[in-house]
Amino acid sequence: MANRRYGWRTAAAAYSTASVALVVLALFLQFAGSNCSLNLYLDKDESHHFLGIPSEIYYIQAGRIQKNALERVLKVPENYHTIHFNWESLTLYSVPYTVDVQISDKKLLRSVTLNVSNQGYVPSTKETVMIQFTCNGLQDARVVVDFNLKFTAENSSVIDVTFKREKFCVKEAQKISFDIDQQPLTESSDSSQLKIFYIVLCFGCSLFTLLILCFLAYVVSNKKDSRQSSLRAEQHIRLRPSETENTHTRTHTPYILSASAVNSGTSTSSNISHSSVKKRKNYTQLDNRSLDLQDRISEITIQRKRIRLQRLELEGTFGHVYVGTYTKEDGSEEEVIVKTVMDFASSNQISLLLREGLTMYGLKHKNIMSVLGVSIEDHVEPFVIYLREGFTNLKKYLQKCKLCQEGITHILTTQEVVEIALQIISGIQYMHKKKLLHKDLATRNCLIDGCLNVKVADNALSRDLFPNDYHCLGDNENRPVKWLAIESLMHRTFSTASDVWSFGVSLWELTTLGQQPYVEVDPFEVEHYLKDGYRLSQPVNCPDELFAVMAYCWAMSADERPTFSQLLTCLQDFRNQLNKYV
Repeated sequence: MANRRYGWRTAAAAYSTASVALVVLALFLQFAGSNCSLNLYLDKDESHHFLGIPSEIYYIQAGRIQKNALERVLKVPENYHTIHFNWESLTLYSVPYTVDVQISDKKLLRSVTLNVSNQGYVPSTKETVMIQFTCNGLQDARVVVDFNLKFTAENSSVIDVTFKREKFCVKEAQKISFDIDQQPLTESSDSSQLKIFYIVLCFGCSLFTLLILCFLAYVVSNKKDSRQSSLRAEQHIRLRPSETENTHTRTHTPYILSASAVNSGTSTSSNISHSSVKKRKNYTQLDNRSLDLQDRISEITIQRKRIRLQRLELEGTFGHVYVGTYTKEDGSEEEVIVKTVMDFASSNQISLLLREGLTMYGLKHKNIMSVLGVSIEDHVEPFVIYLREGFTNLKKYLQKCKLCQEGITHILTTQEVVEIALQIISGIQYMHKKKLLHKDLATRNCLIDGCLNVKVADNALSRDLFPNDYHCLGDNENRPVKWLAIESLMHRTFSTASDVWSFGVSLWELTTLGQQPYVEVDPFEVEHYLKDGYRLSQPVNCPDELFAVMAYCWAMSADERPTFSQLLTCLQDFRNQLNKYV
């Protein structure tokens, strides 16, 4: 009897355990089924084409909404009429969706069509959704299109996301069409006009062909003599660029002071006369360091266990900047800045972080933020580490200066602005001595501490952390369009003079407390805007002498811009003048 009772108790316990397991399994399946898990993203080709980022950009990843990605407004140029995104359901059941499209001006944008219905189910396999734009061609305009998508889970929970697209429409040229059926060419006047046209055309082609043949004959006949004379000349004469080859005059905008006006109004600007501007070397290829990326990494590798992250400083779509601590071998700790990427970052994003993060590897200067080390271990995201020493992002610092906690507007004094600018010049001069160009000089790529000490930093993760400062003009490259010199924007050529242009924009940022330059100008129109001679306007409360320095930095010709040595002398003189009245 005891054994029988023991057997019943064992069976009851087993039955109870199985029941609990079934209940837990049912609850798990119910919870898993209620989760609206799906992916909504741009693939590598689409994000590279429009954003200059060669990796996937997720709006929803495994059911998680990526707010930073949704805030980006993708700009669709006038010559592109279709864009794409991808989606897929990660659950065992089909996820219902609805799509609502809102157009800011339906008169200018005729229609927006999708290759999917306005409501249905998200497929369980990857599917590409195509969006097609059709402009009316009535006028040049920008039309904002909002795409609102709602996804519903089994438990009726809803994921609601909205992303924007900005379509550029242009006015179509009037086309003259002839209806052959309605207007046959039977009248004698039309026939005679056509005959005259063809006769003139044939005569012109014949004359052009004859000229070409004569020119070729002349070249062939003189080829031998010219070759001998050129060889003799090369032995005795070293050709050099003509000092008078630039015959273009400088374009003056409505607000830029002329050279005579500036020189007569202040002694400060006299140090930047065009006659004293020195020719520069083009350092386009000088940023290729002697050590490759792998050698740099191996020399400054830091063990991951020595790094401890404390708080998030800046956040992007796939990049994060943390404040943390670094434990040295003697046990002491130092406060550090850590740049890293999310766990879903692509190999291209990781490579870009390391390559740009190590740009200033080996530089040692009080106004340069050089890398302290890197940490790369298997199956974890890489770290690029810098000594913090109380520094924070300069652009964020300027924007915080606009409004204090007491609600009183705070503006940096002119002396403080000049002091910050002088430190930036000092850091850039050191880079140029090391044959290294910055190419992306801006307040977002500088750091400042509480004592207004400034360091110039690299641009690693800047495209992700400051997406409004970078634009892709349909050329698969995300560039700081509104900071670039005219030659860098048009021909992608960089020199010390292009860094001078960017410094002028950075100085404008300092005087406006981090405002966006050319906020009223579309990125696609910046090149034409600059070629027409327009520049940034003079900020409020900015002295004429300081604005004159900016204006000279934006000269159309690179040879007309001041060097950083001249800028340093000019701003030092201006600072001395200011100190006389303080």
